[in-house]
Amino acid sequence: MSEKKTDELADALGRTHVSEFRDYLKENGDSMLGEQNSFSSYVKDMIRRNHLTQQTVFLMADVPERYGYKLLSGEKRTVQRDVILRICYAAEMTDAEVQRALEKYGMPKLYPKIPRDALLLILFRSRPGSLEDVNEALEKEGFSPLKPCGSQD
Repeated sequence: MSEKKTDELADALGRTHVSEFRDYLKENGDSMLGEQNSFSSYVKDMIRRNHLTQQTVFLMADVPERYGYKLLSGEKRTVQRDVILRICYAAEMTDAEVQRALEKYGMPKLYPKIPRDALLLILFRSRPGSLEDVNEALEKEGFSPLKPCGSQD
């Protein structure tokens, strides 16, 4: 995956004439936001890169398999950031990869000034074990655990 940074895209855009816009899109399309399956492709690539299966990720994330497949296909959407975080953790993503996945999904990134988010960033970096271990660490510090799929809180 040859995803370019925003600065690189801005530089290339600065050298692009309007008549070359389609060429710009063709050359940089995999780095652009707003692609219909951008989140889906990214997460599927991470799952493959980490030698996992989608089924295993959904099982480890405690996300119903059919629902998980629909989330990754774009057929369903969720407003629950914790569901996306569960999938990212189970897919063994790094803290930086989680931030990118959240961005691609259109959800707020984990913000270091929010104590629960700061702890989640540390947990994604240190990988203490299963999601149960993550939830225990959150609860130990007085934060709500990652909500299970379908929770309305």
